[in-house]
Amino acid sequence: MHTQKIPLVDLHAQYLAYQTEFDEAISRCLASTSFIGGPDHKAFTQEFANFCGGGYVALCGNGTDALYLTLLELLGKGDGTGEVITVSHTFIATAEAISLAGYRPVFVDIDSETYEMDISQLEPAITSKTKAILPVHLYGQMVPMDQLMDIAHRHHLVVIEDAAQAHGATWQGKGPGQWGDAACFSFYPGKNLGAWGDGGAVFTRDPNLASRIQMRANHGRTEKYEHAFEGVNSRLDGLQAAILRVKLRYLSQWNQARRQIAQWYDELLTGLPGVQIPVIAKEAESVFHLYVIQIDRRDQVLEELQKNGIGAGIHYPLPLHEQPAYAYLGLTPEALPVTHRIAQRILSLPIYPEMTNSQVQTVVEQLAEISQ
Repeated sequence: MHTQKIPLVDLHAQYLAYQTEFDEAISRCLASTSFIGGPDHKAFTQEFANFCGGGYVALCGNGTDALYLTLLELLGKGDGTGEVITVSHTFIATAEAISLAGYRPVFVDIDSETYEMDISQLEPAITSKTKAILPVHLYGQMVPMDQLMDIAHRHHLVVIEDAAQAHGATWQGKGPGQWGDAACFSFYPGKNLGAWGDGGAVFTRDPNLASRIQMRANHGRTEKYEHAFEGVNSRLDGLQAAILRVKLRYLSQWNQARRQIAQWYDELLTGLPGVQIPVIAKEAESVFHLYVIQIDRRDQVLEELQKNGIGAGIHYPLPLHEQPAYAYLGLTPEALPVTHRIAQRILSLPIYPEMTNSQVQTVVEQLAEISQ
C-alpha cells in the first residue's frame, strides 16, 4: 500500500515557496486599504497585458463574467435566436456565458487526440444565425487558430477565445487574444495563474473594447456617480490583484516546470498497455494546465488511485450536451461521438510546478500496478 499523498494540485506548496512575497504584497494592500481598484489593480492590468503579448486588459470578477461581458460588448444582447459555436467538452461556464448573453450554444465535436475543437466540424455548423465562434483552449493547449480564423473571416464572424486554462500557451508562436477579437481568462485558484479566490480578465488588441468591458464590469461608470450605460458588479479586488502580481512574475518558469513534468510523464508512460499519453500539435506550445491521459477501465483506475493517495481527477466526466441543463437543445450523447467516447476514458494526473520527478515516478508506478 502506497502512503505518500500526492494531490492533483498543491496550492499549499506554492504558498510556502513564495510566502514572504505573498505576505508583503498583502500587507502593502492592507496598509493602503486599496480593496477595490487601487495601485495593484492598475499595475496588474498593464503587467498582464504585457505578458499576453502587448495589448489591453479589462479585469473582472471571474472567468465566466469575462466571457459574458465580452459576448455582450462584441455581439450586443441576444434574443435567444443567434448562435455561438463552441465545444461540449469544457466546463459549463463556456456555454453558460453564451446563454446569459442571450445566444444559443451550438456544440461541435473535438479532435480525438488533442481534445481541442475539431476544425473540420466548424464550417458545417455555421448557419445564417451564427454570430460568433468560441474556441476553448483546453488543458493548456490552443486550438488551431490559423485555420479557425480563416473560417471566421470568410463568414465575418466574431472570435472570442476561452483561455481559462491557457495562460502563456501559444499557437504558431502567438498567444490567446493575438488571434481572435478577445481572449478570456480565469484566475480560479487552481489555474496556472490563480488568485486566492475568483478573478477574471479579458485581453484584446482593441483599446476601446477593453475600456468598455472594464466599464461594464463596474456599473458602466465614467465617474463615481456617472454611468454611461447599465453594467454589472464584477470587479477584481485589490487583494487578488496584489497576489496575482506576485504569481505573474513566476508564471513563465512555472509553465516551463509543467512542461518538464509532462515530459517525465511522457517518458514513463510511453508503452504502458492501455494508456494513451497527451498529444500536442507541433504548432502548439502547451502550458499543461492539466496532464490528461486516456486509459482503459478509467473509473476503477481512478478509484484505486484515490484510495492510494493519488489525487487524480476527470475533466470533464459528463459533456455539456449530455447535461440536464442542456436537455433543451435536444442532442443525443452520440450527436458528438468523439466527445462522448473520450469522456469515458480521460483521466487527469497530478501536475503542479513544485512536483518532483520522484512524485511523478510514484504516480506512474501506482498507475502501472492498478492498470495491469
